[in-house]
Amino acid sequence: MLMSSGDSAAQLIYGPNGFRVMRAGQHVLCAVTGQPVPLEELRYWSVDLQEPYASAEIATRRALEAS
Repeated sequence: MLMSSGDSAAQLIYGPNGFRVMRAGQHVLCAVTGQPVPLEELRYWSVDLQEPYASAEIATRRALEAS
């Protein structure tokens, strides 16, 4: 997905059942790959590390590294 220059990254606080938007934006950046993840597609994050991930595979890999 191409991001136009008008798109901005959101700032979120990640909780166990969802996230809270602290700064509005169109997407977040995956903490591992740097890939933009549109907020409507964001499904994976770490509450402990406060990081978003682009996929379940990436989230699992990061959780294994962090443990």
